[in-house]
Amino acid sequence: MATKQGLSLNSTPPQAAEYYENIKKCLLSGFFMQVGHLERAGHYLTLKDEQVVMIHPSSALDSKPQWVMYNEFVLTNKNYIRTVTQIRPEWLFEASEEYFDLDEFKQSSESTRKLARIKGKK
Repeated sequence: MATKQGLSLNSTPPQAAEYYENIKKCLLSGFFMQVGHLERAGHYLTLKDEQVVMIHPSSALDSKPQWVMYNEFVLTNKNYIRTVTQIRPEWLFEASEEYFDLDEFKQSSESTRKLARIKGKK
């Protein structure tokens, strides 16, 4: 089957090991600006604007992953991120190399240092 543009449609079978990873990468291609990193202090920090946030209590995550993308930023008496999915930091450069130009990030942050190490390995 092909689209109007003449591109073939490819799908990963649900049994494949990379099935859920591919779904997360697809979501990240749209939400690459909405990423948080777990800091040593135990809270999350959004990447570019460095807002201190926590995962919303209604989240279904049963752990605190190092890197997350989120759909909503909820402001109450605390800053929460909601609809959260665990990601791998190397996917960020795949999603948008231009946005993750580390020269545009604050060099003092823990997440920037970790991203620089990851980018150096690529």
